[in-house]
Amino acid sequence: MPETIRDGKYVELTYKVVDAKTGHVLTSVDFPLGYVHGHNEILAPSVHRELEGRSAGEVIEVPIDGSRIFGPRDESLVFTDRIENVPEEYRQVGCSILMENDRGQTRSFLVTWLDDEKLTVDGNNPLCGRAVVFTLQILAVRDATEEETRAGGAIAAGAGIDPSLLRPV
Repeated sequence: MPETIRDGKYVELTYKVVDAKTGHVLTSVDFPLGYVHGHNEILAPSVHRELEGRSAGEVIEVPIDGSRIFGPRDESLVFTDRIENVPEEYRQVGCSILMENDRGQTRSFLVTWLDDEKLTVDGNNPLCGRAVVFTLQILAVRDATEEETRAGGAIAAGAGIDPSLLRPV
């Protein structure tokens, strides 16, 4: 009988996220992503719940309502400024900029548009306000080693991995 995903199991998978409305692939992870189930929540909790009891070789689709997870879009988090006010290293669509407000709180903004005169950044999560479908292909399920459990995922040969680096912030 094949191993099934449950707490303490090491899981390798690939996935893609597709916009449910347009069918466009928003992101994909084509290299095996390894984690220890129940010890390192690397995806949305609803995705982890759907993985429970699944086996290697299965492909599952999990619909996600981005508004439910990230809230509705907040247009006050979209800013446009003159290009000369923005450092050159940030003048590229898709570039992430970490900004801090006057209370010391930080938020990541994504450059979404630019031309010769202006640049627009958006502090909303890219999945905010979107319905998406996670398509996951489960590649492997096995008992996790003690080292993988401590790290929360795959261990690179000769390297210690900080599991906090694998979690979205």
